[in-house]
Amino acid sequence: MRTTVSISDSLLDLAKKVSQKRRLTLGQVIEEALRSSLIARPKSSKSSICKKPTLITYGDSGLREGVELDSSVSLLETMES
Repeated sequence: MRTTVSISDSLLDLAKKVSQKRRLTLGQVIEEALRSSLIARPKSSKSSICKKPTLITYGDSGLREGVELDSSVSLLETMES
């Protein structure tokens, strides 16, 4: 199956090096890594997979006002400001 994913340049470079070293296609290396990662995780119920973690903050201020943790755009804008 063909699909498109976004991954960091450094991770892609590493995957390409591994594929050349092991004489495998890039797709084979990515599929193997994904399979290993998913199988290595302990089995849990679906509800625990979707459960949002508790955010631990330090100090008195807590989370900045206006920051949406579910929005990568908001987080990126906050980090750049």
